[in-house]
Parts: sequence; C-alpha cells; structure tokens
Amino acid sequence: MEMLSMKQEMPQQLRMETLLIMWVELLLHLSLWMVPNNILKIRKVYDAFLAEFPLCYGYWKKYADHEARIGSMDKVVEVYERAVQGVTYSVDIWVLYCSFAIETYGDPETIRRLFERGLAYVGTDYLSFPLWDKYIEYEYMHQEWSRLAAIYTRILENPNQQLDRYFNSFKELAASRPLSELRAVEEAAALASDMVSEADGQVNEGVVHSDAAEQTPKPISAGSTDAEELEKYVSIREELYKKAKEFNSKILGFETAIRRPYFHARPLNIAELENWHNYLDFIESEGDLNKVVKLYERCLIACASYPEYWIRYVLCMEASGSMDLADNALARATQVFVKRQPEIHLFAARFKEQNGDIPGARAAYQLVHNEISPGFLEAVIKHANMERRLGKLEDAFSLYEQAIAIEKGKEHSQTLPMMYAQYSRFSYLVSGNAEKAREILIGALDQVQLSKPFLEAIIYFETILPPPKQIGYLESSVDKFIAPNSDGSAADREDVSSIFLEFLSLFGDAQSIKNAEDRHAKLFLPRRPMSDSRKRHAEDFLSSDKMKLARSYSSDPSPGQSLMSAYPSAQNQWPAGYGAQPQTWPSTTQAQTWTPGYSQQAAYGAYGSYGSNYATPQVPTSVPQSAGYGAYPTTYPVQTFPQQSYAVPTAGTMLTPAQQPAAGVPQTTYYGTY
Repeated sequence: MEMLSMKQEMPQQLRMETLLIMWVELLLHLSLWMVPNNILKIRKVYDAFLAEFPLCYGYWKKYADHEARIGSMDKVVEVYERAVQGVTYSVDIWVLYCSFAIETYGDPETIRRLFERGLAYVGTDYLSFPLWDKYIEYEYMHQEWSRLAAIYTRILENPNQQLDRYFNSFKELAASRPLSELRAVEEAAALASDMVSEADGQVNEGVVHSDAAEQTPKPISAGSTDAEELEKYVSIREELYKKAKEFNSKILGFETAIRRPYFHARPLNIAELENWHNYLDFIESEGDLNKVVKLYERCLIACASYPEYWIRYVLCMEASGSMDLADNALARATQVFVKRQPEIHLFAARFKEQNGDIPGARAAYQLVHNEISPGFLEAVIKHANMERRLGKLEDAFSLYEQAIAIEKGKEHSQTLPMMYAQYSRFSYLVSGNAEKAREILIGALDQVQLSKPFLEAIIYFETILPPPKQIGYLESSVDKFIAPNSDGSAADREDVSSIFLEFLSLFGDAQSIKNAEDRHAKLFLPRRPMSDSRKRHAEDFLSSDKMKLARSYSSDPSPGQSLMSAYPSAQNQWPAGYGAQPQTWPSTTQAQTWTPGYSQQAAYGAYGSYGSNYATPQVPTSVPQSAGYGAYPTTYPVQTFPQQSYAVPTAGTMLTPAQQPAAGVPQTTYYGTY
C-alpha cells in the first residue's frame, strides 16, 4: 500500500511545472488583454512563452491568428514555420498549417508540397488521420482522382486508427471511377512497359503465338475499364490493407492505452508511462529504425517532462549507430524540455565522457554545480570520480573541498554531514591515507549537526579502516547524540546506540563494552515492554554481528561507489530534510520508470548503468535559468526519411511555401536568434 501511494503521488517537479505553466498562461492572457493591438508586445509575450513551452501547439495557432489580424501574411508563415520546427512530429500543427495554406494560396503544387512535408514526419502516426483527411478533402475538391487513389494507397500501407474507413472509401472510389482515371500516369506507363516486355519475350523464345499481337498494349481509354484489371488493382491494395491490419493488431493494445498523446504539464499516470516503455520495447524489437525514431518522437511530445524517456532515446540511437540523432535528442533535452532537472545533465556528462568529449562533460557538471542545483551531492560525487578516472586526483579533492566550503556558508545544511562522510571515504579509497580520512571526519564533528545517518556512516567507515581503531571520537559523538536532551528522535538515538554496541563488540575492550551496555540499558530498556525486548533480542541474534559487518567487507568498493553501498544500514535513513522530504526536481521521482520501484535512479540505470547508487536521492535546489539557456538546439538531424528545411524568415525575405524546398535539406535553427 505504501508503494502504491508513492506511485500515485504527483512528482514535486511536475507539480511545480504545472503551477508554472498555469501562471505563465495567466500572464500571457493578461498581457494580451492589456496590449490588444500592439503587435510588437504581443510577439514578445508569445516568443517568451513558446521558447519555454514549444509543444503547446494551440498557442502557435493563437500567435498566427494575432499576426493575421494585425500583422502580415509573411509573419503568419514565419510563425507556422517556427511551429513545425518546434513541434515537428505533431499532427495537429501540420493540420493547422495546411489549413492556413489552403485558405491563403491558390497554387495547388505549393499546397501539395506542404502536405508532403508534414506527411514525411507524421504520415505513419497512428493518429495521423486528420492530416490525411485534409489532404483527401483537398484532392477531392479538385477532382484529382489519380492523386486521390495514390493517397489511399499510401494510407493502406501502415496501421491507422481509421484504417477500415479508408479501405472502404478506397473501394467506393474504385467502383465509382474508371480505372484509367485512378491510375497515375507513371503506373499506366509501367504497366504498358511490362506488357511489351512479356510480348517480346515470347518472340525471342522462337515461338510465335497467334495471340501475341493481341497481348500488345492498347491505349486505355476513359470509361472502358476491364473488370479483371480493376479486380487486380483493388486486390493489390487489399493485400496492403491486410498486412497493415496484421501489424495493427499487434500495436492496438499499446495505442488504446495512450490517453494523452499531446503535451501537458500535468503528470501522466503510472499506467500510461509504463505503456510507453512497453510500446517502445516492442517497436525496438521489430528492428525498423524509422519506426523507432518516429515512435520516440511521438512519445516525447506526451512525455517531454520526463528525463528517463530522453535518456532512453539517446541510448537507443547510440546503440543503433545514429550518433547525430542521439546528440540532437540530448541537446533538446538539456537545452529546452528538461533543462532544469539535474538528472539529465548528469547523464549528459557521463555520455559525453564516454564519447571522448571531456570538456563537454565538465561543462555539464559545472552547470549543475553553478546553476541547476548547487551543492547537489550526487553531482559532486560523479564529477570527482570522473576527475579521478582522468588522473586529476587533486582536482577531485578540490571539488569536495569547494562543495564543503559552500555548504558551510548555508544555515543548517542537510547536505554537509554526508558531504564530509563521502569526502573522507573517497580520500581513503583513492589514496589509502587512513589518517587523512579520519582527520576529515573528526574535523566535521565540530561543523555539522549530529544525525543518525552521519553517525552510522562514520561508525561503519571506521570498521573498514586499518587498525588501531580510533574509538574515542566515536564514543564522544555517540554519547552526545543519544543523550535524552539531544535533537534526535528516541528511535534514532536507540538505533545509534545499538549500532555502536555492535561496533564495540568487535573492536572494543571489555570495559568499554560494559559501559556502553549499561548506558544503553539505562536510557532505552526500561521504556520497552518485555515482549518488544525479546523480539528485538531475537532479531539481533538472527542478524549476527558478523553478518551485518560482512556487508562492509564483502567487496572492496571502487572509489566511485556510493557512500551508502558501504553503509548498508544508512541507506534509507537520511537526515530529516535530506532524503525524507519529497524531491523537488526530477519528474521521474515517483512516476518515471517502468520498474516497480519507479525511482529516478532506475529511470536510466537500466539503460546504461547511469543511475545513482544512493537509495534515497538528495533533494537538489533548482535555480532559475537565464533566457539564453533556453535556446533551441540546432536542428533535427538528417534521418532516413525526408527532412524539412526552413531558415528563419524575416519580413523582407520571407518565403512562401511555394518557394520553400521540399523535405531533404537539413534545417536551420530559429530559437537561438531570440
């Protein structure tokens, strides 16, 4: 029940973003109400909003409507071009843009090129039928029957929510028009060529058939449709339809489970998040990179606020050898969609390090240290571990020292105790200097507020240090913490006392053990009912000292291993305000991963072992970004399917869709210009 309630709790980061977008929308409407006819101020308001939330396609439409009302048509086209670059894989924005083009332009080829641009990206989308319907409506209006038949043929090649309706409409079209009107010129020419080749083959074989002349092609005249040819023409499309229906049956369950295919700041429920992961698993197993890319792009409209899907996309593209797509997805994630979440920047740092971009990795870590979440323990640990791997041991020590100095300047820092503990452990594991490690801990005792996790950490750390064991500083700290007038809870004080007793039973002398037992009995045993005392004694017996301490000796942790991996009892007992409080940054905290735990670490630990080793992550403090950091990434890279191409238009050089090239040329960015 506890796990269920955790899953159902709305992630703190998404709650914040929901409030943010509601507040920004309110400001947007208020600003537009105050300056209804000032186009320059209206542009400034929309530009600021859409730079943060480019997936809100409805606001692109409102922006274009404002430009159409008090601006110019060139500016309307510019807004739509920016829109289809910002949310390229949205069916809705292409429908809006094509509707505008139909109302504005008289050249059919201009409008058809725009339809084809959109269909190159969203034509195989399961919910692409609004755009196909608009295209069919346009060609039907112009009575372009061969083009209409070709559109139906293309639709029938892929699963679609309205596939049955399209097949029935195609059959009605085939039954109502002559076959000569349905066949495209190229198709009729290809058919004639095949028939000539067949007749020539019969003559070349040395056998002259009496019906050879009859088999030569005859001009296909309107209204004279052969029933067999028509049947063959329809049957070919029917085979396409059946094949699409077969694949449709495999994905229908995934598609029907998608309740919200559009972007919204409101968090998705657990079932829908898991469905996206399962759907991606299935499509990846099919091995068609084109389908994989397009499904990820669909997913990242609805799940744009969840770093785990961006991370999964990057790793999938890397595994397929498509590094341009991986880099593009990572740039969009870190610069626009989840730019305020430390998780994505830590992943970016590790990803760049593994691909040889050390300056880029350092820049990603520094961004977390300086802007995203100063004092974030996991970022310090991972950055220091990277510097150690690069042979920069002094730089690694310096990172800890700088972080500790910053935390000292904060009042009641919850991170400082564990920062000291991790620094001490890191120092010992990478340098082997036990005295320096102890000095760090002893120096920390005067700087931090004692807590159960910190004391537990230093007690277990002392067990792995070489003899002689330094018991004095531990005993004084434990005495201070378990005193009745200390700030710790009764349960925490008793647990620390018990842990120290276990430590002394291995490393203390008889007198120190007796003193500790007497103190423990005096402080805690009189308050415990006899049944609880016996139960605790039985549990202590079953979990012997050797078994408990074996976890510390079981393996020699690597320098990059998390602190808590060596302090097993401390893993779920962080100090108040550190791990107990709800997280405020990643939207992945409770509702992101598809594993039962649904923790932020599992979100990408399963896809490349990037996850944190901490059982309970630290709560970082997000810092507002500068507007420049929201710059949109360069472009969608060249893919295996047609690309769009559109530069940033200006009032004087704006191209109409008729002047724009069709898909196939890399795009240029526009967000960086604002």
